[in-house]
Amino acid sequence: MAIVNITFPFSAYVNKSIQVGDTIYYSHSGSGNGGINNTNIANTVKLGSVVSISTNGAVTVAYDNALVSPPNPGDFISFAKDKSVNTSSLLGYYASINFVNDSRKKAELFSVGSEITESSK
Repeated sequence: MAIVNITFPFSAYVNKSIQVGDTIYYSHSGSGNGGINNTNIANTVKLGSVVSISTNGAVTVAYDNALVSPPNPGDFISFAKDKSVNTSSLLGYYASINFVNDSRKKAELFSVGSEITESSK
């Protein structure tokens, strides 16, 4: 029962909201009808916690190799926030939002919503 680290070199794109302490999950990919890859939620495995994120997009995860095996190439990687830390909505008087489309294709924004909490009077 040893805690070991695994590094995922996400060279193409790393979600900007991932933080140290987030929990990493993976799902084995499978092939479905028409050659489309699909996964089953029952095949989702909790791997471990993010311990570092480098500037080049590599995410390092600590996990117990006696309890879980590392993901295979091609598996779907996802993450979840720690609910005890990220519990409240935005506070303050001013917000600035920048929407960026990193794709070369045209995209339409369907809806934008927000929750506002007054932080003081």
